[in-house]
Amino acid sequence: MRKIVIFLIGVTISFFIHALDLSSLSKADAISGMKDALMQSSAAAVSKLGVENGFLGNDQVRIPLPDVFNRIESALRMFGMQKQADDLIVAMNRAAERAVPEAKTLLINAVKNMSVQDAKGILTGGDIAATEYFRKTTQEQLKQKFLPIVTKATANVGLAEKYNHVASRGVQLGLIDIKQARIEDYVTQKTLDGLFLVMAEQEKAIRNDPVGTATGMARKVFGLLGK
Repeated sequence: MRKIVIFLIGVTISFFIHALDLSSLSKADAISGMKDALMQSSAAAVSKLGVENGFLGNDQVRIPLPDVFNRIESALRMFGMQKQADDLIVAMNRAAERAVPEAKTLLINAVKNMSVQDAKGILTGGDIAATEYFRKTTQEQLKQKFLPIVTKATANVGLAEKYNHVASRGVQLGLIDIKQARIEDYVTQKTLDGLFLVMAEQEKAIRNDPVGTATGMARKVFGLLGK
């Protein structure tokens, strides 16, 4: 019985210490730590993906042929279109790699415009609360930034033009998802998905091991939160 009482007292003390640690954070500290973490996770994602083979050489985010092509890929190769299919895969992934660096300014602005409420909500939120904040506040703007770059990078691949023609008919017949109606839209969305995926991984790492993965105020604030 005594051991149980001691255990319960220990848990209670630990809880209150944790609560006091969090309450001791000033608004300035909370915001500074949160912004620091956001800057670090977004910078890590951009630097990892916005280089040659950032997408093409990474199985986790590598952009495959659209589903409709995946279903007929063997037929394409059988009819001597293997090189065109391979060229399109390379072009799609190179487009993503060129587009990602354009995200940097928008992500920084999203951090600068963050409210106190946003910062504290993210701080005590789930494992990817910060990434979801970025997705909510920047996704549409990022699409507008990425799309022209992706369009230019895929324009010279003959199979991309053929895909757009066939896919538009497929959409009309209800055979193809409208999100895959144009190769440019498909690649742009896949680029965004890859960016947010890597950002989420970095955010989880900071939350789980702030001492080993974060620096500055992000390490202080998340280290305190993890006590």
